[in-house]
Amino acid sequence: MGEKVVAGAFDLSDRQRYRRKLHLCLEGLGRLLAEQRFDRPRNLMGMEIELNLAGSDGLPRMMNAEVLERIASRDFQTELGMFNLEVNIVPHHLDGRVFDQLAEELRTGLGYAHRKAGEVAAGIMMIGILPTLGSADLVAANLSDVDRYTLLNDQIVAARGEDFALDIEGVERLVCTSTSIAPEAACTSVQLHLQVTPARFADVWNAAQAVAAVQIALGANSPFLFGRELWRESRPPLFQQATDTRPPELQNQGVRPRTWFGERWISSAYELFEENLRYFPPLLPVCDGEDPLRVLHEGGVPGLQELVLHNGTVYRWNRPVYGLADGVPHLRVENRVLPAGPTVTDVIANAALYYGLVRALAEESRPVWTRLPFAAAAENFDTACRRGIDAELVWPRPGRSGGLTRVAAVKLVRDELLPLAAAGLDAWNIEPADRDHYLGVIEERCKRRMNGASWQVDTYHRGLGAGLGRDAALAATTRRYAELMHSGDPVHSWPVGLPVS
Repeated sequence: MGEKVVAGAFDLSDRQRYRRKLHLCLEGLGRLLAEQRFDRPRNLMGMEIELNLAGSDGLPRMMNAEVLERIASRDFQTELGMFNLEVNIVPHHLDGRVFDQLAEELRTGLGYAHRKAGEVAAGIMMIGILPTLGSADLVAANLSDVDRYTLLNDQIVAARGEDFALDIEGVERLVCTSTSIAPEAACTSVQLHLQVTPARFADVWNAAQAVAAVQIALGANSPFLFGRELWRESRPPLFQQATDTRPPELQNQGVRPRTWFGERWISSAYELFEENLRYFPPLLPVCDGEDPLRVLHEGGVPGLQELVLHNGTVYRWNRPVYGLADGVPHLRVENRVLPAGPTVTDVIANAALYYGLVRALAEESRPVWTRLPFAAAAENFDTACRRGIDAELVWPRPGRSGGLTRVAAVKLVRDELLPLAAAGLDAWNIEPADRDHYLGVIEERCKRRMNGASWQVDTYHRGLGAGLGRDAALAATTRRYAELMHSGDPVHSWPVGLPVS
């Protein structure tokens, strides 16, 4: 959402012109693919992490502009809410000691940002949803002062034509409405990028879709919203409902939501961009002056800006990305599944598991997506969001007998997926000590059945049991989380409960 868009009104001709440009861009993408113009494989990965600002009391601080002014680094940017920031890690080659390098860069950058935030009585928190957020915090007045966010909010509100309805039933039920997309700002995530060739794109995307439920089960970190205990990972239902341009009638007709897991395995990146045009009306019909087909005819490479902008308003959990670097086009798979946090070590362990798994699964002779119905993968994703580390997932039986079975996520990971991830990291030429360290963090999470969500829930209920009210228990849990997050020890080792005062 970082594109520079100038706020302004759109008329019918703007939308018609934009739609025409989208189809020209799609044709241009098709020609680039047919002519094999894309970058050679370079094993490049990247990472973005969305962050929360909270005070020593655990409550959100609506001051990202002040904090960013003090940080004064282009690595840190605004996000949707005034209590949000985003840090972008420059691309790295996926080999050697990359995970330890990433961990050191993140610790240094986040530590610096935390100190700067402290100058205005705020602090940095990596957590999927800040437990102390209230409905009064997530209103249009608390959207960041950036034209793109204002324009996006206005266009989604106009497309929907009525208030947004939030209705999430988990351990408890949350029912409320919003006049803006501001509740989406509660969702803070980690985005993992992997540059791939067109020939490998479909296999990597399919692999990422297949393991999305596993990522959520192990990495869940968002059990609370507006004082209610919901799903272990409440970001996906919240994100879908807070950006839903469909009134109830269109939902009942089966129109796809803009926040979408998908509905099928794919055979090329082109299919995903084509789906974007087929299913989703443009929200930000901003055209530039490029004629992509003329650029191609003259031997150049088009930016396909309209296609890129439109793609950024379709919120797939694994998103295709078209980009240019030094005038050469490339494709990336952007994995958007994981919540932020809890610690740098946990974030890097989640990344190691993901990059190892997609490498190994994409290269299998009989890929998992040829044995797992897409509907089962979508069901797994929903189950993992609801149940977190206690989820049971549908998965192909090992061996030649075939068929599907239902297996505990932690057993699936320990018995089958961790060895695959290790083999995938070996194929990336990751340093064995780093491979073993970060996959060891995942293994310990499975052994102890402890991730960010389960720690938050267990600690919160200990607070209630000690006589704290709901809001006080959530605030105390948040403060304790912040303390342990900054200590740096992975979440599976955190003591459950609140310190005795």
